[in-house]
Amino acid sequence: MMRRIGIIYRWLFLLGFLLGNVYEAFAQDADMARARHIYEWFVAGRGDSIHAALNKDLQEKLAPVVFNDTFRQTERAFGKLKSEGDWQRDSAAGITIHYRDLEFERYSLRFIVAFDADGRMNTIRLAPVPAVSTAKPVTYDDTKISEKDIAVGADGFKLPGTLTMPKFAAASGMRRVPCVILVHGSGPNDRDETVGPNKPFRDLAWGLAERGVAVIRYDKRTKIYGMNCVPAGRVLDYDTEAVDDALAAILQARTLPEIAADSIYVLGHSLGGTLAPRIAERSEGLAGIIVLAGLARPLEDALEEQFTYISSLTDSSANAGTQLAELKRQLVNVKKLGTDAFDDKIPLPLGQPRSYWEFANEYKPVEVAAKLKLPIFVLQGERDYQVTMEDFGLWRFGLLRCKNVFFKSYPKLNHLLQEGSGKATPFEYNRASPVPAYVMDDIASFVKGKCALP
Repeated sequence: MMRRIGIIYRWLFLLGFLLGNVYEAFAQDADMARARHIYEWFVAGRGDSIHAALNKDLQEKLAPVVFNDTFRQTERAFGKLKSEGDWQRDSAAGITIHYRDLEFERYSLRFIVAFDADGRMNTIRLAPVPAVSTAKPVTYDDTKISEKDIAVGADGFKLPGTLTMPKFAAASGMRRVPCVILVHGSGPNDRDETVGPNKPFRDLAWGLAERGVAVIRYDKRTKIYGMNCVPAGRVLDYDTEAVDDALAAILQARTLPEIAADSIYVLGHSLGGTLAPRIAERSEGLAGIIVLAGLARPLEDALEEQFTYISSLTDSSANAGTQLAELKRQLVNVKKLGTDAFDDKIPLPLGQPRSYWEFANEYKPVEVAAKLKLPIFVLQGERDYQVTMEDFGLWRFGLLRCKNVFFKSYPKLNHLLQEGSGKATPFEYNRASPVPAYVMDDIASFVKGKCALP
């Protein structure tokens, strides 16, 4: 089977994988009709017709003969075609693809095409059908958990939030329980950290509460207040974006009668994971931190890698190359902040102000974590393309001598803790896929002091 898969991947490479930028807004109905025709030509071995439909860049790179026998080769490798799925459209990160799933006797493959704005094809490929998550949906069980509205926040910024409690602890006179405070990633996130149909923070809250751990989650300041999220006399940086509110949530948690004041933890995801050491550094009496897909490298390095990765899914158009070149120019300039070489005429990445990038450059999360004495749990999805196993390796190396740190990586998980297989893509985020129970099990074990992970 692996040899057969290798045949397909060699063909994928020959076709240039995914090429060009595609935008959802352009002529979707017409593109779907084009996709149907191209599939018919693919099955019929009409390489000339497929070649004529390619954009100019690909016509110069690929000969018509490439497409003549591909379908027959696929059937020889995987058996006869048994069924054809309905045509689907998917969009993410400014990319739109059209696809249908093909079931062969021994394997299932996805036929994918995509188009430039002018209707010329920039993508044609076969890929394994993504694995369906085996994780069971996380449900609200009112016999085991309860929720109530709260408000948290610092500097007068009140943020709507939710306290999720184990049911037994909600009853009067019952013992206090440990508490986890959830800290979001980048962007104006709601309390559930909603992305498409997925709500990983809600899943974590419900799952941990069922395991005897209270959870506080809240809408991020940048979601509620937008550009008005910075208090007078301050600047936008990591503290005003996220850290100050997390510290306020910790202080509030200590006042709640249901919560064990000496057993409060911070779980940060993505940017929140990167900032978890800073939150611990600025908080007295925190019981521990959980770094979930936290960036260990400079932000500008990760941005370049993410853009390059996503471009590799649609690559090689002149527009994509221009965008990447401009981004690199901005990122190189960011590294020069604080020196005479910095060019203030070059725009800063992400539209963030100078104060934000200066703070990001000065903050070294692994170095801060290495000085902490409290328990630390670093978790990472091995299929995460936003925060990668390189970051996980940097956490492990930087905290190698720290006996208070535990590590765990998950082979099937992406950045949103979704199960899958193969290369992760932004399209996965559009598919409902809950946080698996084993992630909640590991976090609850750590919080309860039962962590014995490698």
